[in-house]
Amino acid sequence: MEVTSSIDIEASARAVWSVLTDLPRFRTWNPFIRAARGSTEVGDTVRVRVRSSFGLPLVFHAKVLESEANRELHWRGYLGSPWFACGEHWFTIEPLDGTRVRFVQRERFTGLVPRIASRLLAREAKRGFDAMNAALATRSEDLVSIERDPDRDPGARRHE
Repeated sequence: MEVTSSIDIEASARAVWSVLTDLPRFRTWNPFIRAARGSTEVGDTVRVRVRSSFGLPLVFHAKVLESEANRELHWRGYLGSPWFACGEHWFTIEPLDGTRVRFVQRERFTGLVPRIASRLLAREAKRGFDAMNAALATRSEDLVSIERDPDRDPGARRHE
């Protein structure tokens, strides 16, 4: 089973990458991955805590398989055991022009849970990916605005 979500962001690949890989700050902006710690270097591990719409926190460790600055972060993690629930996740940044990118999240699920609860898992993953993508866009676009005008209130865009 595979779930994909994408969004166009008015920011450079560098700006989006800096937000995406600043794991300690996830809790300040990310409505889906509520906490993440570790390193995004290939071979390292990231501890991830996801919030489901049921209010249940899901915690897993993911091994970083690929990490190409400003382009792609790819990891694989599992819940309990790989045979129970395993996910291989890609975060991809695709340049559209000098000031815009398309951010894509894609996850391939395997194991028992995806086989017996595929509709529920797909709905939860899509909801979480969409929420994270929207928040990543806002955070990245706010950073670009602040870089252009350091006196600008980062929350002003939402109230204009």
